[in-house]
Amino acid sequence: MGITAMIPGTTIDGLLSEAEERWKDIYDSEALRMQVILICPRKERKILEMHGDMVEHGQPVIGVFHRPRAEAKLLEEQGLNPRDASFQFLDIATTDLGPWMQHMVTTEKWTRGSISIQPVPFSVDVPAQRWFENITMICFRHPSIPSIERYYLPFPPTSIPNKCYVSLPRRKAAELARQQAEILGVGRAAEPATPQPVVVEETTENLAAEPNYASDIVEVSDVEVVQHESVPLPTVDKEGDGGPQSVSDAITRATDDGFGEMQAAGVELQERDVTPTPETPENAMEAPVTEAETPQSEIEIEFRTLVLELLENGVEPSDMVDDPRWDSINERASAVGFETWPVFMELTSVQ
Repeated sequence: MGITAMIPGTTIDGLLSEAEERWKDIYDSEALRMQVILICPRKERKILEMHGDMVEHGQPVIGVFHRPRAEAKLLEEQGLNPRDASFQFLDIATTDLGPWMQHMVTTEKWTRGSISIQPVPFSVDVPAQRWFENITMICFRHPSIPSIERYYLPFPPTSIPNKCYVSLPRRKAAELARQQAEILGVGRAAEPATPQPVVVEETTENLAAEPNYASDIVEVSDVEVVQHESVPLPTVDKEGDGGPQSVSDAITRATDDGFGEMQAAGVELQERDVTPTPETPENAMEAPVTEAETPQSEIEIEFRTLVLELLENGVEPSDMVDDPRWDSINERASAVGFETWPVFMELTSVQ
């Protein structure tokens, strides 16, 4: 699972330029990344903001929402009322797109297509805008939202100034994603001619210098180096010319196909990580870990009270964001570092 944070007054480009300094070894500068647009019902925007908390991903995912204003009439001409929808642009590693969209596509029946991102015509009165070339982008759309062919922006998608929602992977997920990329030979900007097994040696000094990831550190007595066979890059024929699509298209097409070999490789790695060594009895791995319960903070009590009250009044979980008290409590929770999403999931049992 990831950890989502909101960073106000920035852009996707701005965060990417600072990524290595901000996120250190969590961010892989060689990982291939792409931009997509997600269109969901407006009442489900809050759920989309925190989606990364419920999904395993290996690299930071950056999202920014755009609200059409002067250009709204250009969407209405295509049969879409912009007041009914929220539009999110995502910058995401290609290897993370499948897991990120799996639940939406397979369970909620979101549809995938393409859309042309175009600059707002100069005939539309927009106070500030910057011209850019048309961009053909992958679009994931909730089934209740009508399809559109064009979306208009005053700036390029990665230059939209707004609040950015950044989902950072937990350390273990980041390590797994890098291992998957090495095994499959995909999702990397550069690949060595002859793949070499990599053994990471962690010393006490290195662990002390890193941030506190105590819950993710696993001690092992032996490190087994396994030579993996190269797995060919998945290709998908384009209609008409029989040529293979790009790496981005091939990986995103795996969203509809169950994610193929990447998911299988992930399962294999996870099973190898939990194999007991001769020095570690199997029953020692099954011992439950108990943690001292911490008292609930005032903001947590207030949030739980609000959710339980709305449930008693028959309000659907997806409609709770319309309550006038919701935004105030969430803003104060974010200010003190309290994550409301896990509590919301616990109380409403949203899957």
